[in-house]
Amino acid sequence: MPSTKRARLAEWIERRKPSLIGPEEFEQLAEELKPISESYLRKLFRDSGVPLAPMVDGVRQSNLEELESTLLALLAEYESGDAAHRRAVRKLVITAKDHAKWTSKQENLLWLTTWLENPPLFPAWARLRRSVHPSAP
Repeated sequence: MPSTKRARLAEWIERRKPSLIGPEEFEQLAEELKPISESYLRKLFRDSGVPLAPMVDGVRQSNLEELESTLLALLAEYESGDAAHRRAVRKLVITAKDHAKWTSKQENLLWLTTWLENPPLFPAWARLRRSVHPSAP
């Protein structure tokens, strides 16, 4: 059996050949690779190149374009989910917001806070923000 978590994930992907990594696969791999943090497992999945469901992909903050794209994907999840699923989506965005605070990414923090304050309004706000601040995606 491969020794590193990355190698074990690569072996799992080769064996299963998933077309998409969803929450069920995420939970299964979290169990198989424990102890492993959700953020590290998410990073490994992202690095694998296999497409990820929005709840697995999480909130990407490397640039504002990725941030907007992942927040819009999570908005679709939020709007289509039941109350428990909405709470899970919000928890994911809150965790990203906390991370943005720790890294002093003020613009990211603004985008995340706006999403959390009124998710359905976020797409219109993002379009307006881009038109006022051309450096935004």
